[in-house]
Amino acid sequence: MGIAASELSQHVIRPTLLYLNRHCASAEALLLGIAASQSRLGDALHDRRGHGLYRISEPRHQSLWDRFLARDPELASLIRGLASQHAFLAGPHLELTVNLRYATAIAWMLIEEQSPQLPAADDVLGLARIWRQIFQPQGRLRDFTQAWHICIDPEHLQAC
Repeated sequence: MGIAASELSQHVIRPTLLYLNRHCASAEALLLGIAASQSRLGDALHDRRGHGLYRISEPRHQSLWDRFLARDPELASLIRGLASQHAFLAGPHLELTVNLRYATAIAWMLIEEQSPQLPAADDVLGLARIWRQIFQPQGRLRDFTQAWHICIDPEHLQAC
């Protein structure tokens, strides 16, 4: 297993959502569940499916910038502020692997672009439906729920 769920939430997901002014318990739980189901919380950060904790593909990353973030220069600037100054210009997709806060912001923007109704933070099946809709259209809900139960301590939600 990669990063401890509580540390990922406390030191990466929560601060990133607060920085973006989009924090809520459901958003935090959703991103944590996506990281668990996509990469086992960072057990492997790169494979053919995509980069980083959230397994975001290069075309999807580029499309998000071109079709969503380009329409909101203020938001784009905020997101760009999370990226490494020189590394982003040389290899923007590598930021999804090496920069956890940037990857988290991009993952959240992929969710925000679709504007789903967020379920309660403890509604794992509801979170799984959003994961499948946005990150794994061919995925099975049980893949998400199993990853949740394996990777995320049930006490975590009470600490959020």
